This record gives sequence, C-alpha cells and structure tokens, in this order.
Amino acid sequence: MEFSRRQFLKLCGATTVLLVVGELSFLQEAQAVVPTLRILGATITPGICAYCSVGCGISVYADATTGSIIDIEGDPDHPINRGSLCSKGSSLFQFVNNANRVTTPLYRAPGTNTWVAKDWNTIMNDIANRVYNTRNSTFVMTDGAGITVNRTDAIASLGGAALDNEECYLISKGMRALGINYLEHQARL
Repeated sequence: MEFSRRQFLKLCGATTVLLVVGELSFLQEAQAVVPTLRILGATITPGICAYCSVGCGISVYADATTGSIIDIEGDPDHPINRGSLCSKGSSLFQFVNNANRVTTPLYRAPGTNTWVAKDWNTIMNDIANRVYNTRNSTFVMTDGAGITVNRTDAIASLGGAALDNEECYLISKGMRALGINYLEHQARL
C-alpha cells in the first residue's frame, strides 16, 4: 500500500492528537491523586534542629486531628540552611517516631543491673535532694588563707548545643547561685 505525502502527514497528525489526548487523561488521573497526599491539611510548625549549635531551621508537619508528627523537613525560608539538612537533621523524624524511644525516666539502683521505670516527679525530687545534700556536705565558705570563696567542688554543670542563649544564661546563674565553679559547654558536632 502506497502513501502519498498528504496521507502520511494526516496519519502523523492523527497519531499526535491521539498521544496528546492520551497524555491529558494521564494528567487528569494524577490530579485526582493530589488530595490524598499525607501532608495535606497538616499544621506546619517552624523549629530549630536540636543536634548542634548551627541552628538550622526545620518545618515540622503534624496531623491536625491527632497532633502526631507526620514529617520533618528543612525550612526553605530559613537563612542558615535554606531547606537543606545534614544527616543528623534528616534523621529527626526517625528520632521522634521510633518504637524503641525511651519516653519515661529509667532508674538503676547502685549494685543492680536492672532498670526500673519511675515517674518524673520522683526522679526530679531525687535529683533535687542529691544536689541539695551534696552541696551542703561539700560547701566551702573560706579557703585556707581565710578568703571567702562560697563554693562547692563536688558538682559540675555541662551545657549542650541544643540550649539557646537564654537557657544558658539561666543555667549559669543557677549554678553560680549554688556555688558551682565547674561550668562547661559543649557545642561541637
């Protein structure tokens, strides 16, 4: 069967029209899937990554009905990271939604090898009592030359990179009020 030039162009035109119509139906199907995205309708909360002192911005997506975290991404509007995250920051979602994450305080008594779950009030009262008793038993008012020092050398404080300036200020003031000289801060990756 022979085709004239005119018949060949008609066949090419009809094929192109069929392909375009076929592609349009594909696009309509994709648009029908868009409302089922998992972050659709989620509340977006801006935040700061807690892993190091760089201060990268993150966007936390939470389900509006349950409040559970759906996704954590870099904040594209943040001036420091502009939406990108390092490997630690990229794993924030796995850190929050982890079946092995410890959510209650655990206590291991001296001489035992088992951990016991305790409530927060018990643990916080125990820590406060230990700090109070240690400070009172080791507090030095004057040194050997009779100079007033008002300190204890039995307690130290170590800050971390996840603390902001205001928290560091309050912690240092509180530690100084207790008479603690050994204040340190770790802000490296």
